[in-house]
Amino acid sequence: MTAEVGEAVTYQGGCHCGAVRFQVVVDEHEATDCNCSICKKKGFLHLIVPKEQFKLLQGEDALTTYTFNTGVAKHLFCRICGIHSFYIPRSHPDGIDVNVHCLDEDVLSRFRIVPFDGANWEQNINKLRNN
Repeated sequence: MTAEVGEAVTYQGGCHCGAVRFQVVVDEHEATDCNCSICKKKGFLHLIVPKEQFKLLQGEDALTTYTFNTGVAKHLFCRICGIHSFYIPRSHPDGIDVNVHCLDEDVLSRFRIVPFDGANWEQNINKLRNN
């Protein structure tokens, strides 16, 4: 399945153990590959969507939160398997940031991957927010 530009596609995904499941509506198949300390270590591939395009299907009770630095970002992860399927990002605190690697099936080829220099976050954040 290949999405046309501007065509909304609904995906499901979740953590490794299956306790956390979600659904996300994707308007633009573009993901961000950030090189900041936490994203690089987690292997997070960012798909930021408005909250209304995200629905937690199950597992709210399995989620726990990690915060650091400013405390704005809420790094949610499954307390059972440790996978970070999605979180509330500092860059878009009114949105949800889904890890493309946690979508069901092999959908990575549908996305255009854009590098982001998050290691120098303060100097580059406007590039991310203006997209």
